Amino acid sequence: MNEKAKILLVEDDVGLQKQIRWSLDDYEVLTAGDRETALAQLRRHGPTVVLLDLGLPPDPDGATEGLTALQQLLALAPGTKVIVITGNQDRANAVQAIRLGAFDFYHKPFDEQILRIIINRALRVAELEAENRRLALAQRAEPLQGLITADPEMLKVCRTIEKVAPSDVTVLLLGESGTGKELLARALHALSPRAKERFVAINCAAIPENLLESELFGYEKGAFTGASKQTLGKIEYAHKGTLFLDEIGDLPLALQAKLLRFLQERVIERLGGRGEIPVDVRVVAATHQDLQARIGSGQFRQDLYYRLSEITVHIPPLRARQGDKSLLAHAFLEKYAQLNGRGLRGFTAEALAAIEAHPWPGNVREIENLIKRAVIMAEGNQITLADLGLPGAKDSEDSLNLRQVREEAERNAVLRALARANGNVAQAADLLGISRPTLYDLMGRFNLK
Repeated sequence: MNEKAKILLVEDDVGLQKQIRWSLDDYEVLTAGDRETALAQLRRHGPTVVLLDLGLPPDPDGATEGLTALQQLLALAPGTKVIVITGNQDRANAVQAIRLGAFDFYHKPFDEQILRIIINRALRVAELEAENRRLALAQRAEPLQGLITADPEMLKVCRTIEKVAPSDVTVLLLGESGTGKELLARALHALSPRAKERFVAINCAAIPENLLESELFGYEKGAFTGASKQTLGKIEYAHKGTLFLDEIGDLPLALQAKLLRFLQERVIERLGGRGEIPVDVRVVAATHQDLQARIGSGQFRQDLYYRLSEITVHIPPLRARQGDKSLLAHAFLEKYAQLNGRGLRGFTAEALAAIEAHPWPGNVREIENLIKRAVIMAEGNQITLADLGLPGAKDSEDSLNLRQVREEAERNAVLRALARANGNVAQAADLLGISRPTLYDLMGRFNLK
């Protein structure tokens, strides 16, 4: 590595500070003479290794201040390797420091070669731990591939999909147009034991009523004028697989009764046929309609609703998903810049602010189409507000009211900063005005990965 590893030396003896810094000139050695300065240096620079003298002011002859500093350093940055420096007669405090989480201890007087061995071992362990974390993330299954979110409510939806998928239970997906209902339906299929079989989708609102029955149930030869051969319907075609009924709220009442019978008996009859045909299929339905309101107005059967909603999943609209607007914008920019051979490098600050302020009534579909257009039309190396064609964002005084909702505001601020920085922790920390270790601490507290 060309960049020097950062080491923090916490030692109140100025002469020893200089000696150690001179001996460890191939590292970037930061110094602190007391506990508060050490914590400030850790927040600001995030060193991998800390050399900590237990005898710190105001208790230079004891270990109380040093042990307190050790606990606070590890609480702030648990992955930091703290090497405790003690006197020859101070073995009890060294053992206590190891119990509290110190990586190792080193006895004075100072020996450059021994100290280097301990430091290099600490750096190597930290490197291996970081590599293990990277490998674990890379090997972790991504069953909802294609779904991009950091919003806590949307992540709950993902966990629900993962839990429900292995069963054969009928799932009803409710959400506005463009929120990703078909994407989740395909995830249900991909995570199920039926994954190797067909996923068959039909949009109940896109097919005329007089053709929809034959599309769903199929027909026999001669069932009606033009029926020149036997044709399987979508339900029968999905045998052993998954049937996705999109916009089920628009299904005509006459067909609702026939679909209900299929859900109850798991048999169908083709148009013009006389025999019942058993079908083994997992059903997933979706709609943007308010089904309870349609039941109240007599447009949707309540018994069918109960059959379809064995598990109901409510998908939040994009405007309610914290941080996802910028996150999706970056993802779509990368995708379409690559497809169109454009060397675009992110968004201007005004463009990102406009993306976050826009309500996106068309949800993910709308933001994808807009970014796709902006990538094609952009003239510079960044997407600007003019490229997007969105109104400029207005400042909001109460967008982050820490006194009223401190915890919620902090989480939302971290989500937005990470989204704006496209997941770059260093840039997000700069946006928030905090150090990287502090941001990692907040990400851990809010369970943000």
